[in-house]
Amino acid sequence: MITARGNHRFCGRVFGREELTLIQEVVETCAGISRTELSYTVCELLEWRRANGKLKGTECLSFLERLEGQGFLKLPESQQTGPKKGTRRHIVPATDDPLWANLTGSVGAFVPLDVELVKNRKQRQIFKDLVSWHHYLGYAMPFGARLQYLVYVSQPRRQVVGCVQFSSPAWRMKVRDQWIGWDDATRGRGLQQIVNNSRLLVLPRIRNLASSLLSCVLGRLREDWQGHYGVDPWLVETLVNRERFHGGCYRAANFIVVGETSGRGRMDRFHQRHGAEVKTVMVYPLVKHAARRLRNAHGG
Repeated sequence: MITARGNHRFCGRVFGREELTLIQEVVETCAGISRTELSYTVCELLEWRRANGKLKGTECLSFLERLEGQGFLKLPESQQTGPKKGTRRHIVPATDDPLWANLTGSVGAFVPLDVELVKNRKQRQIFKDLVSWHHYLGYAMPFGARLQYLVYVSQPRRQVVGCVQFSSPAWRMKVRDQWIGWDDATRGRGLQQIVNNSRLLVLPRIRNLASSLLSCVLGRLREDWQGHYGVDPWLVETLVNRERFHGGCYRAANFIVVGETSGRGRMDRFHQRHGAEVKTVMVYPLVKHAARRLRNAHGG
């Protein structure tokens, strides 16, 4: 096992040598507990919490797994039975003739749209199943904080027509950081004020539905995110695969194009990943003067 030397940065927090040594000792001492229990134990010892006081257990587990991959420690065997976090899950559709398949026309015939925040097991299963089967990326458990939404129409009957997911932002994106005016130090202080629109699924071919449901969800995102995580988000980012989409629905929902990715992958903090698809980077300010606020953020 490698001895901890120097600092490690993860999810905006810098871990010094003493903290890394403590993590190694905790992992060795608590070898009999699960990875999840271990991550929350480390969080408590290091006081790694969200702004609302809740422990950052998900982020901590990801950090522990990264340290294991680098040879710093050895975690207990994973006890999970579901899909591994970060892996894509594809399922067989429940029906070959979904209810929304024949919905056509303009969104005006189907408004108002009803937006539900995913909270219970039934909603989570609907979201996972639809995204797994109908989104080209499938379903992947996002890292860190996340909120998921189901969007319904009520005409001619109530049914799901869209799924939207928001999760933790990319650690580093050159064009986004330039648009904001960030360097490495200021990024670490303001990153938690950004959320990433990591999935957008629109099921029926209804004109202007995508931009309309995006606008509906964005209208409540700030309050929902603050209620769940105690952090007031100021900016939404999203990455559009330019080989598949032109991002018209985002433009119609008033997103701003700021450039393209470098092809390194959105969670690459250490410049080790290359060959990812180049994507168009778009942002949506949730508050006035979002870039200025993010430049002047003090962290938390």
